[in-house]
Amino acid sequence: MLWPFNHFRKPRLTPPGTIEAIYGMIVTQAREPIFYRDLGVPDTVNGRFDLLLLHLWLLLRRLKSVEGGVALSQALFDHFCIDMDDNLREMGVGDLTVPKRMQAFGEAFYGRTAAYDLALTDSEAALAESFCKNILNGQNIDKARELAAYAREAIEELARTDLAALAKGAWRFPVPQAAGTEA
Repeated sequence: MLWPFNHFRKPRLTPPGTIEAIYGMIVTQAREPIFYRDLGVPDTVNGRFDLLLLHLWLLLRRLKSVEGGVALSQALFDHFCIDMDDNLREMGVGDLTVPKRMQAFGEAFYGRTAAYDLALTDSEAALAESFCKNILNGQNIDKARELAAYAREAIEELARTDLAALAKGAWRFPVPQAAGTEA
């Protein structure tokens, strides 16, 4: 006999597939061509990884400040880890090397998010400098300022979004803008 409810499983915060959809929104935003074409982000594996971390940080930061957001935050982080593991294996990284690379991803995530959090409490210039160092390989502070302005706009947009909308994926990142362009 099949039981309709599993009493040992934690109840889901979101419907099946929602975490994947929200994570997909993060990945899609991190792949926007304007970041690479106009905002100076290197179009490399590392550049794409850094933008993925930036967008994940933006959302996780918001979820930390929302009552009930911790479970969603953890589910997104877990999905990120699974995605990184899957990507390593697809690239042909061997089973013995994957844990070392995952540790490096974790260190990069925690290092960058700590730097971004600290810079955010300091000043607009500090956030731009942090982005310049971590995303733009220490080059082009002007483009880093544009990334910082984008991040501030995303933070403001997410601050206006409640947990229900966040959990449903009923929100969007702002459209990135380069200096001298209009959306």
